[in-house]
Amino acid sequence: MSDSKPVAQPKASRPHMPGYGIPKSIKGVLPWSHVSERMAKARNYWIGTTSPDGSPHSVPVWGLWVEDALYFSGGADTRWMRNLAQNPKVSVHLDSSDEVVVIEGIVEQLTDPTHPIVPKLDEASKAKYQMGSNGVPCWVLKPRVAFAWSESLKNATRWVFDTK
Repeated sequence: MSDSKPVAQPKASRPHMPGYGIPKSIKGVLPWSHVSERMAKARNYWIGTTSPDGSPHSVPVWGLWVEDALYFSGGADTRWMRNLAQNPKVSVHLDSSDEVVVIEGIVEQLTDPTHPIVPKLDEASKAKYQMGSNGVPCWVLKPRVAFAWSESLKNATRWVFDTK
């Protein structure tokens, strides 16, 4: 895994959703803090992966939003974990369809138990789930693109991240 530095704050724009009445102006877009706060507070995250044969697979998992990245793990032999090992492209969304947050990107595995993020993950897990983190190995998703909106779609926002 690269480093645990927070991702640079992305620039907000509008998603391309023809026919849904999304404003053309960026007036009224959501701040990135809207996504970051919702991700940090969420208990469950839906992880969407792709099987080697191209079949989609979704599963809810516990995770930790730390420094604008999602950290999660699971049993190595589960279908979704095997999918990630074959294809690290994922889509993550929260439970609500009225207050939508969707993040897409590529996961990397964190395997170094001495990595500086590990104590932060343990602290976050104790605060959120009243238990220590599973430690490493775990997966980390740093967003490449994110979307958020409420039921009316007037605040529909897309963020694109510099992945250099």
